[in-house]
Amino acid sequence: MAEVGRAAVRDPGALLPGGFWAAVAVWLERPQVANKRLCGVRLEARRSVAEPRAEDCGQRPNAGREQEERAAAAPGLRPPDGALGPRPSSGPDLGTAGRGPEGARRRRGEERGDGGPGQPREPAVGDAGFPASDLESAWDACFRSQAGGGPEVLAFLAGPPVGPQPGAPRQLDLVLRSVIPKTGPRCPLAVPRREMVVRGRSDLTAPGVGDGREDRVLNVLNGTVTFLPLEEDDRGNLKVETSNVYQIRLSQSREEWFISILIFCPERWHSDGIVYPRPSWLGEELLARLARWSVDSKKSEFKSTLSLISIIKYSKTYQMLKEKYKDMVKVWPEVTDPEKFVYEDVALAAYLLVLWEEEREERGLTAKQSFVDLGCGNGLLVHILSTEGHPGRGIDVRRRKIWDMYGPQTCLEEDAITPNDKTLFPDVDWLIGNHSDELTPWIPVIAARSSYGCRFFVLPCCFFDFIGKYSRRQSRKTQYREYLDFITEVGLACGFHVEEDCLRIPSTKRVCLIGKSRTYSPAREVSMDKQRTRYINSRRGHLASPPGETPASLPPRAAVGHEGHPNGHQALDVGAAEGGAEAPADELWLSGFQPREKVEHLRNCATLPRDFIDQVVLQVAHLLLDREEQISIGDASSSSSKAWNRGGSLSLTEVASELDPETLQRLKRECGGLQTLLRNNHQVFEVLNGRVHIRDWREEQLQRQQHPEAKRRLFSEAFKTRICWFFSHHPDGCVLPSDSCPFAHGPAELRPPRTPKKKKQIL
Repeated sequence: MAEVGRAAVRDPGALLPGGFWAAVAVWLERPQVANKRLCGVRLEARRSVAEPRAEDCGQRPNAGREQEERAAAAPGLRPPDGALGPRPSSGPDLGTAGRGPEGARRRRGEERGDGGPGQPREPAVGDAGFPASDLESAWDACFRSQAGGGPEVLAFLAGPPVGPQPGAPRQLDLVLRSVIPKTGPRCPLAVPRREMVVRGRSDLTAPGVGDGREDRVLNVLNGTVTFLPLEEDDRGNLKVETSNVYQIRLSQSREEWFISILIFCPERWHSDGIVYPRPSWLGEELLARLARWSVDSKKSEFKSTLSLISIIKYSKTYQMLKEKYKDMVKVWPEVTDPEKFVYEDVALAAYLLVLWEEEREERGLTAKQSFVDLGCGNGLLVHILSTEGHPGRGIDVRRRKIWDMYGPQTCLEEDAITPNDKTLFPDVDWLIGNHSDELTPWIPVIAARSSYGCRFFVLPCCFFDFIGKYSRRQSRKTQYREYLDFITEVGLACGFHVEEDCLRIPSTKRVCLIGKSRTYSPAREVSMDKQRTRYINSRRGHLASPPGETPASLPPRAAVGHEGHPNGHQALDVGAAEGGAEAPADELWLSGFQPREKVEHLRNCATLPRDFIDQVVLQVAHLLLDREEQISIGDASSSSSKAWNRGGSLSLTEVASELDPETLQRLKRECGGLQTLLRNNHQVFEVLNGRVHIRDWREEQLQRQQHPEAKRRLFSEAFKTRICWFFSHHPDGCVLPSDSCPFAHGPAELRPPRTPKKKKQIL
């Protein structure tokens, strides 16, 4: 046994030992947060058992054979063809747990657990993918074999004794999990590895040191959690692979807390660099994260990623799509970041493909689902889904340059969507709203009214209500959390069971909401549509009321059973037309809705006059340079070194106070105002945490070497195409020599911008 790392943990908020169990729960259920080479885990079974004694570890002919036979016959313990065995239809599988509303309620219960604040979920008895008794049998079989490590492993499990030892065996909590590596070009055949995670219970209370008080209870065997890798023998029986057994331990010495990581057999440790990293990584990287998580009082408002689909299927699908569509980064014609948008849409497509595949399995369908993407933007998601065999189309108010590259099999339409009876999709299975802005709250409504079988998927980003921007109502929640709850409320009011999941995409807004099934039968469609009408009308009254004022009275609804409409939808209040006539039902469901304009008006300071921008840049630069901070450039040991003024830093408020009112008023009419203008001039300024600095391009050189290939290529194409501001305006000139500076030191160095090549069509 060897300790590979030990960290003292400061606990000013008195979060330990509960915070320790919360940190361990992250490593147990979401190890990919720390180990980026993992895709995730699948929790297969949980069970509470009595701690085996050392004298019971020998082979007992009768009981041992019976236990081995039970373990060998356990479903999922002998998976065919190296797979993980049949997936449970419900249970703790993070990828498939609990379909539908009952599963959602069960998952919410599991997340709460019984451990109280800061505690991990209590392992439930028998909520596994195979019977919990089989997990107990596997446990007995492992430790009734000398090959399983025997008394030595048990001693390692127990850790150092705390207080008087009871005569009765202590209880152990077992969790069987499969650790899923990421698949990729370098590791295409990554096989999930099973582990048994063991933590014990004890009702002992350790006495305090010297003051008569009782320390906080360590309700496990001295605060230990042990990870036991499992392998199968030739007969399919599981046994402990003792070479890679490790333990996370919490201990207390006087008033100090310590977290340590220990390895059972350090001389036999085998590192594969994926599931089992080097001991140094465990003792440094993982230990540091556990120590930080243990005293972190922030609680996530969101669920674990990919909680509604199979992580294994997602990993394989994502890697396949990433390899297939990676060349999109090279030919991206838009001004947006190609890596972010391409890989975000690849991840989103992978999620939907797996979600729809599992839906077909559940419903016994063979035909692939159809879809419409409302507000499809660049259309890449539509292109990928269509290429993968799903019939569908995308609609957006503005055509993008990249649309011409996709080819005829990708159907994209330039049109404005307004919520009315003419914008229904009765023959479509799924409506998609990926950052669909003003359409986001309407998508559940459109799906509900299109047909009883229509489902929806939305990924909210910007905060819109049915009309205009969404107004916050609760200060106790973040704006993002409150808006997600609002869209969930809309889905429920429309009669959907709404489920929430967190995607793995490079975005801060990555929580999606899914409506797969209804809360009512088809016979109740008319009454449910009246409920939708009342709900949306109530939001209109809510929106029309300034804070503190009484809502204005609403004119009577146009209660129309539209002739020829299959569902007889009622039109919402669209106001009275001229002459007192009510608007027809095929107009807006709610007056005041404005779709996005076809021509996007830029208000990001890019259209301001050049002389105005240059004047503000010079004024702010002089303000910073007046707060001199001299640094040396060149060789400090020689006479050739000289001082260079990098200036000080000012807050945005301090900078704004130095500008004249007319300039400020002009900037306020732009989105982001002063901050946007300064960030647009990133050659000169760096804006970080609300403070403005002069940019030091020596630091930029070091960071650029670490950029991915696509960004380095963009830098090389823009080299010397613009005049260096520092060469022209800084009193000490440019901090870089001419051959190193990416900007031209004078007109003689300028070269013309590179004309982009004509993009090839993607077939």
